[in-house]
Amino acid sequence: MHVVLAGGGTAGHIEPALALADALRRQDPSVGITALGTERGLETRLVPERGYELALIPAVPLPRKPTPELITVPGRLRGTIKAAEQILERTRADCVVGFGGYVALPGYLAAKRAGVPIVVHEANARPGLANKIGSRYAHGVAVSTPESKLRGARYIGIPLRRTIATLDRARVRPEARAAFGLDPNLPTLLVSGGSQGARHLNEVVQRVAPLLQRSGIQILHVVGPKNELPRVDNMPGMPPYIPVPYVDRMDLAYAAADMMLCRAGAMTVAELSAVGLPAAYVPLPIGNGEQRLNAQPVVNAGGGLLVDDAALTPEWVQGNVLPVLSDPHRLYEMSRAAAEFGRRDADDLLVGMVYEAIAARRNA
Repeated sequence: MHVVLAGGGTAGHIEPALALADALRRQDPSVGITALGTERGLETRLVPERGYELALIPAVPLPRKPTPELITVPGRLRGTIKAAEQILERTRADCVVGFGGYVALPGYLAAKRAGVPIVVHEANARPGLANKIGSRYAHGVAVSTPESKLRGARYIGIPLRRTIATLDRARVRPEARAAFGLDPNLPTLLVSGGSQGARHLNEVVQRVAPLLQRSGIQILHVVGPKNELPRVDNMPGMPPYIPVPYVDRMDLAYAAADMMLCRAGAMTVAELSAVGLPAAYVPLPIGNGEQRLNAQPVVNAGGGLLVDDAALTPEWVQGNVLPVLSDPHRLYEMSRAAAEFGRRDADDLLVGMVYEAIAARRNA
């Protein structure tokens, strides 16, 4: 069996694809896996690092909404579809699984032409154009939120790395806090604006940090590799404020924390829900509003708070985040609500959908 994954461009597309690849290999170590990608995407680093074959095709950016540019897409796609079709032929692909992004639509259209079954996974609450089109031809459509508008979709969550999906925060917490130089017993706020950081979140946290410390809260602040680390003078006896440029073990960061202040990307929401870490979500103020939609279900379930970027101030943190961190019972209830909403088994469920699609095509 050979499965082709189409989900390049950003980590939000690549990580679920790689989580599925790992799950497929656990099920059948002999399965062949090829990831479609472009030379400009993060997949050029992430896919080989995980030990999977990467096959490059030309990038054809898609408009997020219907625009006059949309009518030029078919012509620009022809060569890319042909390249994808050649990869399907070379690998003798049994299924194409798409996650959105530049390579998904060529992968879907090549699979349709070649008669290869398609499975679509949509991570965001508001689906992108590629997955909207791909879902029309798919044998199965999986989504990350129960409110998805994709027709015939099955709610499974987002496939996650095993280090996240199997994380026991309570058991790992002593090791995690020691790794970051945190106090083993103090309430801990984790702050991150994503892989590149978020300037507004950084500025607000730097301003409110002394107040949080005086209130008995310690802070692990991931500022982003391109942002300047704040100068910190941790006074003796004060809870530590620890800024770091980047964390490559988010499982340890999640285990160390009692609450998180963060953006609301689909992967972030899925990971925090799966591990039961409550969060104050600050949706990215640009784009099509999908980050607010990503966070809304877990917030409605009681597993988080939601605040607009413009409303995030030191005063808001003091009035909303500090009371949660200072109340062990409320932290417990929010953690339980997040965990009950989260899905840890999406990778295995998606493997099942791949096998179902292959079996349906063979039986047909």
